[in-house]
Amino acid sequence: MSIEFKLPELGENITSGDIVKVLVHEGQEIRPNESAFELETDKAVVEIPARDGGTVVKIHVGEGQKVNVGQVLLTIEPAEAETSAEPAAPAAAPAAPSEPRLSGSGKHTEPAVSAPSGSRLGLGEKRDADETPGGPEPAAAHDDALIPAGPVARRTARELGVDLSQIAGSGPHGRITPEDVEHAAARRGSSPKTAPAGLPSGAGADIREPVTPPGRADHDAWGPVRRDRISQIRRTIAKHMSHSATTIPHVTNFDDADVTELDALRRGVPPGYLGPGIKLTMMPLVLRAVATALRQHPLVNASLDEENDEIVYKEYVNLGVAVDTPRGLVVPVLRGVDRMTIPEIAEAVGRLAEQARGAQFAIEDLRGGTFTVSNLGAVGGTYSTPIINHPEAALLLLGRSRRMPVARDDRIETRLMLPLSLSYDHRLVDGATAGRFLNQVIDLLESPGKLVLA
Repeated sequence: MSIEFKLPELGENITSGDIVKVLVHEGQEIRPNESAFELETDKAVVEIPARDGGTVVKIHVGEGQKVNVGQVLLTIEPAEAETSAEPAAPAAAPAAPSEPRLSGSGKHTEPAVSAPSGSRLGLGEKRDADETPGGPEPAAAHDDALIPAGPVARRTARELGVDLSQIAGSGPHGRITPEDVEHAAARRGSSPKTAPAGLPSGAGADIREPVTPPGRADHDAWGPVRRDRISQIRRTIAKHMSHSATTIPHVTNFDDADVTELDALRRGVPPGYLGPGIKLTMMPLVLRAVATALRQHPLVNASLDEENDEIVYKEYVNLGVAVDTPRGLVVPVLRGVDRMTIPEIAEAVGRLAEQARGAQFAIEDLRGGTFTVSNLGAVGGTYSTPIINHPEAALLLLGRSRRMPVARDDRIETRLMLPLSLSYDHRLVDGATAGRFLNQVIDLLESPGKLVLA
């Protein structure tokens, strides 16, 4: 009996997505929980595993197609040994198998390992091997679904013909990164994929792979053009930004922080002092200053509930960190930053960078922020007028630090200055409140002792 595999629930308020890549083909034998599609939805790219195993009889969707939750994606014919039953021997059916089997209805006799609604679908975390009761069976072949690797790492492994089970991951909790796959391919003589022109190879280069096909050639009245389909992420960003810009009356304050001493403190921390692989950049220090100041200025950490005509004061500090990726701007959220130490924030920021390289954000990782910090300085530029991440009340943008002549005690000195642009919702936050908040952030950045002891 054929089984129809439908797009499962992906999380709260997620009703559709775009098929980025079809990972199976008609006639292919697949195992239960083997990844069948890459799906782009709500600023995240996830792999969708097919719950049931068998032969792929028909693929109902194609790359670039928009699909809805509950829509049929595949038709699967279970293996003959699992679906056929001898009419003369009905008594054999009740026997308890040692492994999950498929009944004649195409359903498992015990629950399949699958990600729950809103979880990290397709991030290689359906169940880690060390979480499996009794550990892996020594005689069983490895199951790709249990290998801790994200969509990009798995795609890279397929392209290079690398067996993920033979790789020791260097990421958090043994996670296999795209770089691990490329290094394994290089050791055995494969040619790793080439980064796009103008981009560095190695770390971070793989996330610049286009999500959509190159587009189709066309002409307008003045010459040749190329047309690309608007991705789900770009549609989401456009809708969100338009809503924010037309709903929130934006005001932006500009200022500079003298981070000369703070930068000297940062550079004075020996490599590895905070922990293996943890690097102290300027971002964790800024996040610490922002979280501390938000506790003293709760209105900047609030949101406006227009429907109930209320101001919602958040008793927690969850900071969104804007990340620029080729798929679009994503804003993963660090939760409880006001309760974290600087080393803990630095470790969390490093983890974000790792997730950005592998496009390994879950839907829930992008929700629940109370304030956003964006780093334009990583790309270049000084000041900007950033659009607030609705329904938050404010957003702080960092420019590129540069050395400037500054008057200090009647002397001109060269100091390292960090440009700051604070956009805020003028319905909630007055100019004086925004000014006091930004002044406290600057004071903490200019006084490393206060920042460390806050």
